[in-house]
Amino acid sequence: MTIVKHYLSSKIGILFITLLFIGTTSAYAADNNQQPSSTQQNATTQVTEFPLEDIQRFTTAISQIKRYYVEQVNDEELFENAIRGMLAGLDPHSSFLDEDELNDLRSSTSGEFGGLGIEVGMENGVVKIISPIDDTPAHKAGVKPGDYIIKLDDKPVKGMELREAVNLMRGQKGSKITLTIVRKGEKKPLKIDIVRDVIHIQSVKSRLVEKHYGYIRVSHFQSPSAENITKAIKALNKKHKGKIKGWVLDLRNNPGGLLDSAIQVSDVFLNSDELGKNKLIVYTKGRLPSSLINAKATTGDALKNAPLVVLINEGSASASEIVAGALQDHGRAIIMGTPTFGKGSVQTVLPLDEIAGIKLTTSLYYTPSGRSIQAKGIHPDIIIQPLEIPQQESDNLAAFIKEADLEGHLENGNNKAAEQQAGKANAKGAKNDKGPLVNRDYQLYEAVNLLKGMHALSKRDTDGKTTLTAM
Repeated sequence: MTIVKHYLSSKIGILFITLLFIGTTSAYAADNNQQPSSTQQNATTQVTEFPLEDIQRFTTAISQIKRYYVEQVNDEELFENAIRGMLAGLDPHSSFLDEDELNDLRSSTSGEFGGLGIEVGMENGVVKIISPIDDTPAHKAGVKPGDYIIKLDDKPVKGMELREAVNLMRGQKGSKITLTIVRKGEKKPLKIDIVRDVIHIQSVKSRLVEKHYGYIRVSHFQSPSAENITKAIKALNKKHKGKIKGWVLDLRNNPGGLLDSAIQVSDVFLNSDELGKNKLIVYTKGRLPSSLINAKATTGDALKNAPLVVLINEGSASASEIVAGALQDHGRAIIMGTPTFGKGSVQTVLPLDEIAGIKLTTSLYYTPSGRSIQAKGIHPDIIIQPLEIPQQESDNLAAFIKEADLEGHLENGNNKAAEQQAGKANAKGAKNDKGPLVNRDYQLYEAVNLLKGMHALSKRDTDGKTTLTAM
């Protein structure tokens, strides 16, 4: 049975770094269960003309390699390398897939695999980190999007193929690897030690970021992501008795995933009854009819039209850009952060035989208003850089002196038991306090501030004192 799947991986051969039986894998980006019909395939065969001179040149090259190359090369290796080179010359996302790569590609959305927990690509001869995945060894070790790996342990990456580099990064759970990384803004390379582990992806997390303001983090688009988001919204609303006034959807460093999931997640926040004539979420353009997609929103908005801010950055790619683009075009959300990666092409996996296939770019995707994101990305409505604001430390001794420190101060009047209990409570609170939000996550802090402003304006509009205009 022929299997055709569409993908939206986020970079050159986007790969999870995996161990044991998991090899190089690419992030699933679509499964539309569409197959080229026999009529389409026959039509393609009929219009294809192979230039005899080029074929003769190709076979002559193979013959000379087999005859004169310094080492003997078997036919299988020669032809596989020829196919790999042919696809690599098309664009960064088209590639040959052997049996192991096909199996890994199919399993990459299972939500559990082994390795470092990063998505990578090859750029300028070195490995570029597209994004570390939340709560993985790479994320915890401080790896950042845009980092360049120049050494794996003591082996230089320059000159390696991406697959070779990935194989070196694989290993047993608990084993250590040292990445030598070049990072923008750093004067010299950084050495980061990472201990490999089995990666369990929880693609959706949620919490109350501040009183009355909900936060939903999507780290990767998997099959159950939309369902998990809906459950998270209901749970937070129930817990806080429906008093949530605004929401933040965090897509920063989300490298993509299933296209179907991106469409479903967009639909969670879009109500077709309020969209007018254009109800599109995303559409694609390509040569094959089977590669054309027109996804439309359905009725219902899980947030019931509550204000929504979407956070994006340079690590937001592919499926993330579909969601951000759809919500931006329909005016459903304010997009905040920095411009996204700009991966706007769709890959289709086409089998060559029972054990091998090719991943081929077959179409480009467009936002509802007709924007192509390819090589441009989504530009935020409001640019907010990821600033780091340190805690203020005062040199003024008065800042460290309290009333209780003064000689002869009056006692509070509470009994000692109550004071001790209060002291324990304060100590517990201090232990759990990670500091002000502005210090921990400046972009999220500004998103919440924007929601507060939107709520205030909306309230004034309800009171008839002002008019809330679209931002």
